[in-house]
Amino acid sequence: MSTLFTRIIDGELPARFVWSDDRAVGFLSINPLGPGHTLVVPREEVDHWVDAEPDLLAHLTSVARTVGRAVREVWQPPRVGLMVAGFEVPHLHVHVFPAWDMRAFDFANAAPSVEAAEQEEIAEKLRAALRAAGHAEHVPD
Repeated sequence: MSTLFTRIIDGELPARFVWSDDRAVGFLSINPLGPGHTLVVPREEVDHWVDAEPDLLAHLTSVARTVGRAVREVWQPPRVGLMVAGFEVPHLHVHVFPAWDMRAFDFANAAPSVEAAEQEEIAEKLRAALRAAGHAEHVPD
């Protein structure tokens, strides 16, 4: 049975993608910790990060770093958070989000929802920053 994230990757469920390559995708969280909160997800279904192959983890970290730099460029937070929690969906995913303080790391502070128009505006800002940084080949339209 496919995970929720596999269904998103396969286009069965909607998402606002900001990154796509042959091994991973990045899409906005529907319950963001801040603007630009992106989930970096491998196409391969791996439940726990310690079970992923080292080269896959390295790739996810590289994509997360690239997305994190775009988050920093657009929103200019003092830090960009990186977290692997894994309780929400049994499919490895890396959270990348702007962090103005330690409260940004608490999912109790996540937005319960975001208006569609606002999410699309956020996604387009992030896509534009990724394109400007030279990653256009991995930025979906």
